[in-house]
Amino acid sequence: MAESVWEFTESDGSVVVHTDVGGRAARTGHRLTIAMRTWSASVTLTDDLVPTNLSATIAVDAMHVESGEGGLTPMTGAERSLARMNALKSMGADKYPEITYAADTFSTTDGGYRADGVLTIHGRSHPHGLDLQVVETADGWQISTESTITQSDFGIKPYSLMMGTLKVVDDVRVVVEVARTR
Repeated sequence: MAESVWEFTESDGSVVVHTDVGGRAARTGHRLTIAMRTWSASVTLTDDLVPTNLSATIAVDAMHVESGEGGLTPMTGAERSLARMNALKSMGADKYPEITYAADTFSTTDGGYRADGVLTIHGRSHPHGLDLQVVETADGWQISTESTITQSDFGIKPYSLMMGTLKVVDDVRVVVEVARTR
């Protein structure tokens, strides 16, 4: 049986992190949308397009705060820069510059595949499943997944200020969307 490898980078789609805020002063904070601007993924498929291996790497320092919703005032460019610096510090980007995911166990689902693999963030690895939605189009395939990641599971202390009355919620939502043309 022949295999093929599909390679993806940021030019093929997006990896976006969504944060929320908590604490007594939550209404004063911004819910962030953070684009991870440098990443790559490789998927090995059998000749009938069934995945057998998936590996992905994200450069932590390539994060960009796209927007901040909520808060008392609209988020400024300076506040986006500060939020980025705080996120890089929380993630220890200087010591842990990459996030990786590797899966070699797949099962078929109604909309695509379930990948069971290992996610490594901040130097800590944990089993992590991804439900991959695959839609075939006239031009190729649209592949997407959405996953919740608990920062503290990976040794990351979510950013907080004002003695914890305003803090980033421990769970963040990650949305990945890519396209593959024929």
